[in-house]
Amino acid sequence: MSLSPSAITLSDIHIGQTEHYRRTVTEADIEQFADVSGDDNPVHFDDEWAAATMFKGRITHGMLSASYISAVIGTRLPGPGSIYMGQTLRFRAPVRIGDTVCATVTVRAIDEEKRRLTLDTVCTVGETTVIEGEALVMVPCREE
Repeated sequence: MSLSPSAITLSDIHIGQTEHYRRTVTEADIEQFADVSGDDNPVHFDDEWAAATMFKGRITHGMLSASYISAVIGTRLPGPGSIYMGQTLRFRAPVRIGDTVCATVTVRAIDEEKRRLTLDTVCTVGETTVIEGEALVMVPCREE
C-alpha cells in the first residue's frame, strides 16, 4: 500500500506534537459498543442497578472512551498506515451519556531506527482526566 503524499511520516513528526479527537457519547454509542464487544454489563444499561454502584448511575464502557485514542492514532497522529503496537490505560473517572470526551495524543519520544513513537494518551471530559496512558506506534514510511 502506498501512502498519499499528504500522509504523515516519521520525518513530519516532532516531540511535543499533539492531535485531538472529540466525541459526545450517546445512548446509541453504548448500545452499538455492547453489540460489537459483547459487554452488556448492567452498569451501562440498567439505571436502577447502576444507581446502587459506586458510580451512582450509568456509565459508558471504559474501552469505548479509550477507543477514541485509536481514532487519533489511526486518522491524525501518525494517521493512516500507522500500526498500533501497545497501549497502557488507567481509568481515572467515569464517562456518562452526554459527556464529550476529548482524546489527546502527544509525541513523547521518537525511535527513528525502528520507526516508532511513544505517545502520551489522555482522555478528558471538561477539565477531568478520565483515562491516561501510553501508546507505542509504528509510523508508516513513504514509498520513494
